[in-house]
Amino acid sequence: MSAHDGATRRTAAIINGTLYIYGGRAKTDSDQTSNTWNNDFLTIDLTKSWQISSPSFTGLPQPSGPPAVSLAYLWNSRTSLFLYGGEFQDGNDGNTADPPTAFSLWEYDIPSSSWTEHTDPKTSAGTNAAGSNEAVQRSAEGAGANVPSIGRGFYFGGHLDTWTTEGWSNQIARIYLRSLVEYTFPDYTNNGVDSLTDGKTAGDDGVWRNVTKGGLQETSGFPERADGILVYVPGFSDDGILLGLAGGTNSTFTQMNVIDIYDIATSTWFKQPTSGNPPKIRVNPCAVVAAAADGSSYNMYMFGGQDLGDDQTQYNDMWILTIPSFTWIQVDQGTQSVPYARAGHTCNIWDGQLIVVGGYVGDQLSCDSPGVYVFNTSSLTWGTQFTALSGTDAQDSTGGVFAESSNPFSQQLNQRGANASSGLEGSYGYTVPDTVVSVVGGNSSGGATVTAPVQTVTEGPLATGKPITYTLPDGSTTTTIVGGGSGNYSGSTGPNVGAIVGGVLAGVFFVVALYFAFCAWIYRRQLQLYKNHVAQAQAHAADPARAAEKTGFVMPPTGVLGSSAKTSSDGRGSNAIRNGSGAGAGGSSGD
Repeated sequence: MSAHDGATRRTAAIINGTLYIYGGRAKTDSDQTSNTWNNDFLTIDLTKSWQISSPSFTGLPQPSGPPAVSLAYLWNSRTSLFLYGGEFQDGNDGNTADPPTAFSLWEYDIPSSSWTEHTDPKTSAGTNAAGSNEAVQRSAEGAGANVPSIGRGFYFGGHLDTWTTEGWSNQIARIYLRSLVEYTFPDYTNNGVDSLTDGKTAGDDGVWRNVTKGGLQETSGFPERADGILVYVPGFSDDGILLGLAGGTNSTFTQMNVIDIYDIATSTWFKQPTSGNPPKIRVNPCAVVAAAADGSSYNMYMFGGQDLGDDQTQYNDMWILTIPSFTWIQVDQGTQSVPYARAGHTCNIWDGQLIVVGGYVGDQLSCDSPGVYVFNTSSLTWGTQFTALSGTDAQDSTGGVFAESSNPFSQQLNQRGANASSGLEGSYGYTVPDTVVSVVGGNSSGGATVTAPVQTVTEGPLATGKPITYTLPDGSTTTTIVGGGSGNYSGSTGPNVGAIVGGVLAGVFFVVALYFAFCAWIYRRQLQLYKNHVAQAQAHAADPARAAEKTGFVMPPTGVLGSSAKTSSDGRGSNAIRNGSGAGAGGSSGD
């Protein structure tokens, strides 16, 4: 088997059409009975199509500085990867123990293909922060999320123990966390950090904030947790919201019928009940978010995970949480060939396709090779290949070119192209599945009629804010953003068929209304106007140049970890997944 066979607890991120995969645990020999930690650095090219039986792995040079860790997370800006957290190799299963070193943030600069160490990071004062000038610790098994549009990475929960923290005695029990670590990327501003207000930007080392006092965060109803997921949704507030769900500790687990919502702009947590039948409680699933073309719905796809009951059951079910209705929908996978049940895998989305890499599959399989799977989020089907929609001649965003609508990398950020400040990536080509349309209304391009949570909310961004949605005036090339959001913009777009049809229907109702309201001569006058309008719309639709254009899709713009923590009763032996399966999933990247 190759170095990527049987891998679990890795971390992954997509930049410029390349999927980067770092570290984790894997078997590198068919005779191996346990995984070993590694700092393997791999890529998969997503600008070309490939078969899942032979994904286009490319090995990059193993870095000499960044540690071999699992259960870590990769944040990413447009040009860099940032390796945060993780767990060093323990002495279990015959492995040689590798005690953790002092924490440093490692940055991989893509244009120069080089690693930089940012040593001795300290926290900064800010809104709902624990304090300032405190050493940032290395956490593991937390849930991570990237928001490149505002230049920030987040890490929620996780744990500290003898394999994450230098000098931690193995006689001291593991501590579970409920803090939210925020890292502001270099050259970005952040009004939640005292030193970055009034337009000031972070320096070369970035800026850290440890949010521990955000609303519900200090209450008993907000438990410590590891092995959960964290995803980003634009809108509802100036900088969008984070959704924290799944995960738990050895004794308590997070229910899926209520979601923790973090308002990025106010640094405050809220609760949001869901509707529909929720999934079973679980740890270590993975999740991505895809956006409807008009932003009227954002659909989170969650796959797999594990029950920590006596049977230690892994799952291979697929769920959709459609937002803003916050309704759970289980995907009917029918007789499809579904990947084996797993936990601790990574999920990323590109060209509207969910890419699953690795994961713990229990003891039933000796080797899950090559361990890469592709799910079409529009048709809700597992496929045998990844189908690239972005061409290999796409302009690399590291060169600073985003503005051209023909640039497929730009299209990933903003489905109609022409703006790089959108909050989500990877939804290019995505259409809303029928099973979601049947719940929220509209059609495959959007138009959801359920535009608020089914379960009424009384406070927070979901009560007072709105999603970022997009409309096109008839034939215009201006994108109008409705609702909150710090990334408001206007840009060139393609024709909006829904707007054209809507204009025609509006004309019909207008004429009918006048017919019943006015006399015959006004009716005849309006009828003539209507006929002219229809003729114009028909001429518009018949224009070969417009007919040849692609249907557009829009992506919207966009110290010590946890002072309130709980210790487990069994210390290091309390690894959240037993039998060597302690994987941590976070956001789009499992571990």
